[in-house]
Amino acid sequence: MTTIDQAAPAAQAGAVTPKTVRTAERFAPRAYYWIVWPAVIAFAAFHTLPVLVGVFFSLTNYAGYGEWNFVGIANYINLFRDDRVLQAYGFSFLFAIVATVLTNVFSLSIAMALNAKIAARNFWRGVYFVPYVLAVLIIGYVFQFIFSNSLPKILSGIPLFADNILTNPDWAWTAIVALAVWQACAFSIIIYIAGLQTIPAELYEAASLDGATAWRRFRSITFPLISAFFTINVVLSLKGFLQVFDPIVALTNGGPGTSTESVTMLIFKGGFSGGEFAYQTANAVVFFIVITIVSLLQFRVLQRREADF
Repeated sequence: MTTIDQAAPAAQAGAVTPKTVRTAERFAPRAYYWIVWPAVIAFAAFHTLPVLVGVFFSLTNYAGYGEWNFVGIANYINLFRDDRVLQAYGFSFLFAIVATVLTNVFSLSIAMALNAKIAARNFWRGVYFVPYVLAVLIIGYVFQFIFSNSLPKILSGIPLFADNILTNPDWAWTAIVALAVWQACAFSIIIYIAGLQTIPAELYEAASLDGATAWRRFRSITFPLISAFFTINVVLSLKGFLQVFDPIVALTNGGPGTSTESVTMLIFKGGFSGGEFAYQTANAVVFFIVITIVSLLQFRVLQRREADF
């Protein structure tokens, strides 16, 4: 039986006693709230509240200055009648789909090459990640110089590149795709490399002994086992490309005309300098809903495919 004299040194040495446990349990929720509530308040003040204010103003005719009146859902109805808005949505989805496909094809191919036993593998991984840490606008202006000055001289024999492709309303979007894909591949490559490193090498060795070809190994081993990483990359890529803005600003600023005007570019132009604050706020609300629905559908379809594997 432990006496009081024997228990005192143990308590002084920091031993856990029922009293200290009860004290910790009493103060733990208080400490939790002190840590969490500042973040919750900051998030509500700088995100939730502005969103709610924006939704309110989308129901008015506020131009960004002066007086305003409540107009209900008139802005939302007019959006579906506006040819410029519909064209911007069409461009954004075309751009996002093409860029997403190219990004994931190139990224997975490069990641598989970098995951192989090649010389200076870590060096090349770093090289391919460099575009992700560079400022988009600065790189965009470099690409603008390449497309407007260098390519017309180097590829003067090709009609498409004989003139500045950025002034071609039918093909200017491809230059934006090239810039966006070049930079987006950096992050996707890292995700795919992380996925490829989770695949046991024994599976490939067994498949090789069974005479499986490279394509068969990819189709039956590699892709099924990195399907979760594929889902992440596709969802993030499509969501990011739908909101494309910086590459357009750097290369075409939405031109020629409105041929490369994305939804985010239209919201920025109309909302901040076009006197359409409330109208474009309604456009932003609709765009948010569209992106949310698209992302949820992607997760549902792609995760179901993961289960099939």
